[in-house]
Amino acid sequence: MQALFVHGMGRSPLSGSLLLWKLHRAGLKARVFGYMTTIDHFSEITARLTSRISELAARDEYILIGHSLGGVLLRAAVNSLPAGTQPPRHLFLLGSPTRPARLAELLKDNPLYRALTRDCGQLLASEERMNRIGPVSAPVTGVIGVRGFRSHHGPFGHEVNDGIVSVAEVSAAWITDEVAVPVVHTLLPSSRRVAEIILKRIEGSHPCRTNAPTTPAR
Repeated sequence: MQALFVHGMGRSPLSGSLLLWKLHRAGLKARVFGYMTTIDHFSEITARLTSRISELAARDEYILIGHSLGGVLLRAAVNSLPAGTQPPRHLFLLGSPTRPARLAELLKDNPLYRALTRDCGQLLASEERMNRIGPVSAPVTGVIGVRGFRSHHGPFGHEVNDGIVSVAEVSAAWITDEVAVPVVHTLLPSSRRVAEIILKRIEGSHPCRTNAPTTPAR
């Protein structure tokens, strides 16, 4: 089986190195997909990713893993696959927003944020564009970090969050398997617990849980 990892905004393919090494040791052919928000438009990245997934689908069964914006890109790409293309066996969303991200909404007019994130940063702040992506017709597991700071002085108040997105921002009715882990947003791809969750779902040895938990999974 193949695995394709797509990193988050402002990160690089190297951010998934530890996770992919663990998947490789478990027998998966692990690969990465890279992009740069400072250069590429969201639609351009999606087109390249759709082509890459199509190549995977022609070879063997595959799973997709997206961290943060990477998960948004994967949903858009899967929904753009040509008719008849083999769908992913499983999609894993690591701290990936399913609706406009609060921090993106707060920063969308900031000159530095606009320069670094360009079109992708504006997409994350747009309710219309985020809603347009929609769910995918494949099993989806949402991995939710819950180790973010909670305070009435912060952007999330006392909501459970991972430091970048809140539980509410990464949850959706169409995600029937959601797991909370005591990890901050940036470290989700390198978490041993996250790798274990992915491998258990692939093996089919762990039952799905409905609704996002607010306490870490043990």
